[in-house]
Amino acid sequence: MALYPYTLQPVALNITEAEFHQAQYELFASASPSFGLKTIKKKEWIIMAIVVILAVTGLVFVTGYSTIIFWLMMVAVVIYLLVRTLGFKWYVKREFEKQVADQEMPDEMRQMKLGVQKHGLVMAMPSNQPEMMKSNQMRGMQMRAGSTQQAVIPWSAIKSWDETDDYIFMMFEMKGQQGSQILPKRLQAQKFPIDTVRQHLQEVVAVKGLNPENLKPPV
Repeated sequence: MALYPYTLQPVALNITEAEFHQAQYELFASASPSFGLKTIKKKEWIIMAIVVILAVTGLVFVTGYSTIIFWLMMVAVVIYLLVRTLGFKWYVKREFEKQVADQEMPDEMRQMKLGVQKHGLVMAMPSNQPEMMKSNQMRGMQMRAGSTQQAVIPWSAIKSWDETDDYIFMMFEMKGQQGSQILPKRLQAQKFPIDTVRQHLQEVVAVKGLNPENLKPPV
């Protein structure tokens, strides 16, 4: 944890459209079944091992055109491994791209600054952004006017959260309105206390995992 566990002033989010979609993809991938070698079940390994043993045995004791069947058995095992890992990974990414093809990053995220305090997550942006203010109100935040517009999401308003290697995601509800926020972990290099954020999130929601169904319908 940082020497001072809270921010002295908000830190610029500086998130790009590409980073926004990358964050969504990481969350989508983390919620999807994993298809790496480690996820292959013991039963599958046993079946593949038996097939390989039979194929090798056939290649040792059989000659001529009859060995084709044993080569095909070896190729089938390789193809299965490729489909079971790289193939399914490609399929998941394609499905994600289809879902977000028409989704754009909210305008307010381009100039947003974030701060961390004991009472909640502070969000700030230039005061001459009326459309951004309107957008944030719709996402569950009431902006306070001044040289910058500010809003605070109390930690108690967080309903669910999750994280990947590069991002923290949170969903909140304030005054019957729902909202969400993405925190890039790269902000830690700018003395943004990611560990403090995680600590507060764990205090209000001990178990990670985004659960939009727990949010009440907007009123």
